[in-house]
Amino acid sequence: MTVTDTRPVVDFWFDPACPWAWLTSRWMDEVAKVRDVDVRWHVMSLSVLNEGRELPEKYRALMDDSWAPVRVLVAAARDHGDKVLKPLYDALGTRRHTDRRTDTATIVAEALAEVGLPEELAAVGATDEVDGLLRASHGEAITLVGDEVGTPVVAIGGVGFFGPVITPAPTGEDAGKLFDGLALVTQVPGFYELKRTRTVGPAV
Repeated sequence: MTVTDTRPVVDFWFDPACPWAWLTSRWMDEVAKVRDVDVRWHVMSLSVLNEGRELPEKYRALMDDSWAPVRVLVAAARDHGDKVLKPLYDALGTRRHTDRRTDTATIVAEALAEVGLPEELAAVGATDEVDGLLRASHGEAITLVGDEVGTPVVAIGGVGFFGPVITPAPTGEDAGKLFDGLALVTQVPGFYELKRTRTVGPAV
């Protein structure tokens, strides 16, 4: 008799620059504690998404600064396997969002050291060496949800949505219930969007 793994496969695309994606990733960590799921982590890029768009000066500066971390993540996965994406994202995000730091070059160097990855990977952030791989990973998310979105993109069983956008991140069984609801929504072929105006910022 063959045993079939029926665990839901959750694909999660993130850009480490985004505090909202960071909160959703913390929720997904909680989901993994209370639901039997297989989470696969992928890189997407707000910098790629916003290429050619007219942006406010402050946001354009953020997009310019955001190339390096996603390139380093992609290079790390290329050289050391996808298993390094989540711990490296955690190390980057903790410094960026929990500690509220903006010194990107130092953040990248410290995160690589924390995860035990070669410091030479940091140099890839200033080149286009892995941009083909980055755009391919980003493109997988956009193929699922279109380009009128941001990060994160979460797909369950191959059906993806932008979000959920949440603050603060639910924990314990509350996290599991939100996941259950999202999983149900993915089973409705014609469902596209729920939205309301945000009244608070990301509580990271």
